[in-house]
Amino acid sequence: MAAPVIDDAPLHDASDVADFARRCFDGGDGDGRVGVELEFLVYDRASADLHVPIRRVAEALGLPPGDSVLPGGCRVTFEPGGQLELSGPAAPLHAAIERVAADVALARAVLGAAGLRLAGVGLDPVRRAHRQLREPRYDAMAAFFGGPYGPLMMCSTASVQVNLDLGERPAVRWERAHTLGPVLTAAFANSPLSGGRPCGWMSGRQAVWENLDNTRTSPVRSGGDPVAAWTDYLLAARVMLRREGDRFHPVADGSTFGDWLAAPGPPPTGADLAYHATTLFPPVRPRGWLEVRYLDAQHPDDWPVCVAVTHALITDDRAADTALAAAEPCRSQWRHASRHGIADPQIRRAATECFAAALAALPRLGAPAELTAKVARFAERVAAGRCPATDLLEGTQAMTQGNRSTW
Repeated sequence: MAAPVIDDAPLHDASDVADFARRCFDGGDGDGRVGVELEFLVYDRASADLHVPIRRVAEALGLPPGDSVLPGGCRVTFEPGGQLELSGPAAPLHAAIERVAADVALARAVLGAAGLRLAGVGLDPVRRAHRQLREPRYDAMAAFFGGPYGPLMMCSTASVQVNLDLGERPAVRWERAHTLGPVLTAAFANSPLSGGRPCGWMSGRQAVWENLDNTRTSPVRSGGDPVAAWTDYLLAARVMLRREGDRFHPVADGSTFGDWLAAPGPPPTGADLAYHATTLFPPVRPRGWLEVRYLDAQHPDDWPVCVAVTHALITDDRAADTALAAAEPCRSQWRHASRHGIADPQIRRAATECFAAALAALPRLGAPAELTAKVARFAERVAAGRCPATDLLEGTQAMTQGNRSTW
């Protein structure tokens, strides 16, 4: 997996943007590797209402300043609200999961010894948004988004991101990732609470994203040429910030990248376009690989299911054929899936068929029996109309009494 090469050459017109977009779909070598990025909320076991300082987490993990890597190969970073992110190296499915799982287990153990706990939920169910990182990029982002959804997105959300090789047919995998999006969003919905009470969405995290800025968080157009669709998206998205050296300036006039390109004065450069692309957050984003970004964070024991199912349904042709036929009627129901999860009968039927297809594919993909069994147990819950958010809602009363064991 390789990101497109960028430079500081000035851009002249939309054809330069199209050239960048085309490179975002290059780099697939068909080797079947998958990358896993996990975000977790961190809680103090003594009081789940407190925000845990990033410094305390880093010290508990024994991390030096700057980028750090755990023994399994995961790079450790922090999101603005103190969410812990573990980014594993790209590898074949089983190896990728195994290496990240080792680092998750290590992090849980050492943080547990320090009185802390990792929680795999998509939206903080208890605490108010509180930003800890004060960096120029995040300052500009906070100014651009404002409230209430900007602070929630930056400080209170967590996800599972699955990075997939583009393969020999990038357009096919791009289409699969989009078609399956609403069904997988619903099946893995895990953020129904905010402020200690139901928020009205099974995936409250997706609701936050959908209410931010539709020029940068809505799905990219699918069903046609993905390069053209990504080009149009890049041009139509509002510019969040402009860089001058190490300084970031929020852009508040609503202008798009296309406006900047057409305006008099110094044109944007290739580096400006590449940075602009990092401020766009559609459910599926091309970066020389496919970023599947629509999945809520999962319990530390369950995220391998999320990774395995997503990988199987997008990369295995036989599984994809079955899953796409099941998911096609739901492909545009992003908002409905986020609100209702698999309580919707049509989405539940589609999810049940998708999980069956993934289970059939996993042995072909070299998945060990233990992982397949874990997926099978999750599939039984899906068939019964349950997603992780169901458990959280049923545990709401216990939560208000101080028991957060369900998450």
